[in-house]
Amino acid sequence: MKARVPQLWIGGALTGVILLAAVLSLFWTPYGIDQQSIADRLQGPSAGHWLGTDMFGRDILSRILGGAGTALTVGLAAIALGLAGGLPLGLAAAMNRDGPADMLIARGADLIFAFPALLSAVLIAAVHGPGAINVVVAVGIFNIAVFARVVRGAALSVMARPFLRAALAIGRPWPSVAVKHLLPNIAGVIAVQATIQFAVAILAEAGLSYLGLGVKPPNPSWGKMLADAQTLLYVDPRQAIFPGLAILWAVLGLNLLGDGLRDFLDPRLRKIRAV
Repeated sequence: MKARVPQLWIGGALTGVILLAAVLSLFWTPYGIDQQSIADRLQGPSAGHWLGTDMFGRDILSRILGGAGTALTVGLAAIALGLAGGLPLGLAAAMNRDGPADMLIARGADLIFAFPALLSAVLIAAVHGPGAINVVVAVGIFNIAVFARVVRGAALSVMARPFLRAALAIGRPWPSVAVKHLLPNIAGVIAVQATIQFAVAILAEAGLSYLGLGVKPPNPSWGKMLADAQTLLYVDPRQAIFPGLAILWAVLGLNLLGDGLRDFLDPRLRKIRAV
């Protein structure tokens, strides 16, 4: 237990801080997220502005808090879309191993993997213009392929167990077997993959917003804050440091959380780390 607690708890604590910041931004921020005061531009940290102000006099802390809400909203939506499509496809492929459905789903996943999420988002933005929905759709479609592959592999390993073969042998329909027997046994694998893809979604949103293809102003985004700060790196580097640290904090927390969950839920890794 002691060997696996640090990653799980540290990752959970880091992720919890980002979640708390996102929830807090819905009800309160020190200043309006897009409230400008040219007279107060580029101020350093002070009692009035804990992290200082940007080139437009906007409070950096308020925008960091608002950016947490944007990152988590986009990440959750992309994960939900990926699970909604990938979970049933992965189960269907596993229950029809080497059949037409399995081959079709596998080839469809290969096709999606040929177009990375960032490239897909750029293509969508070129047609429909920038926006958070484009990021969600692009990352969500990529997640469908990821979850379909992961669920299929995990389900096939469980299907080799006697209890599941017995359930199929007595004639139970495969949707019932999948829901009652497969899902509970692969829930841990899905949870771990979801944390990893959550971090990927946050990075994708920040990267696309940095390029001007993500969240539209005045909605805050850590990536957009980095883009605005690039011309001030030698004048006021903290303009880039704070949003950069926020991205690092979120991604590191989710990766540690996923690693800790994997160790916690996998008895083989638990035994290895306990030695």
